[in-house]
Amino acid sequence: MNTAEDFKNGQVLLIDKPLEWTSFQVVNKLRWHIRKRFDIKKIKVGHAGTLDPLATGLLIICTGKQTKNITTYQGQIKEYTGTFVIGATTPSYDLETEVDKTFPTEHITTDLIHKTTEQFLGKIQQKPPIFSAIKKEGKRLYELARKGETTEIKAREVEITAFEITKIALPNIEFRVVCSKGTYIRSLAYDFGLALNSGAHLSVLRRTKIGDYSVNNALSVDAFIEKVEQ
Repeated sequence: MNTAEDFKNGQVLLIDKPLEWTSFQVVNKLRWHIRKRFDIKKIKVGHAGTLDPLATGLLIICTGKQTKNITTYQGQIKEYTGTFVIGATTPSYDLETEVDKTFPTEHITTDLIHKTTEQFLGKIQQKPPIFSAIKKEGKRLYELARKGETTEIKAREVEITAFEITKIALPNIEFRVVCSKGTYIRSLAYDFGLALNSGAHLSVLRRTKIGDYSVNNALSVDAFIEKVEQ
């Protein structure tokens, strides 16, 4: 079992983030329990890469001196699985907002879906969603989006090394993606819909890997708390 010193010297914790929690809420919860259990007044705890509230899966949480290595973990390649819904878009590119437009899907075949993935392999230009935590002139984009303000977002280069369709049951398409830091799977959903001459949004997202770390080795928040309280 870990001691107060272990957490201060630095631990790397693998946590399976629950649905509808923010990454920040997970960090706060863990920090509170570590401080309470070991009677520590102050300890640094941070995560290595945000997951949207509607996503689940692997969060790497660093404590104490390990927080210095957060950028190293952030830079590693990520693997995600999830589901696109074809034929409709939302302003947030996921289920945070309601469907705003619908599109025809009659022309979409299994063959077209598989062929379209090829357009996204390698280095591509991608625009982050307006509903994102990226800052522009000191304001987070989602703050502007929620006020109904529009702003020009610059595309940036990301790299997708694997894009595999794992199940098709239209309008749902299940996928696995391996990509670089900074890739937005919500933007991939939106762009994929456009490439199919239709529309799409993300309905399910799970981060399964960061570098060599797998969600299979992660603890739920409750399991971690139970372990600490022992």
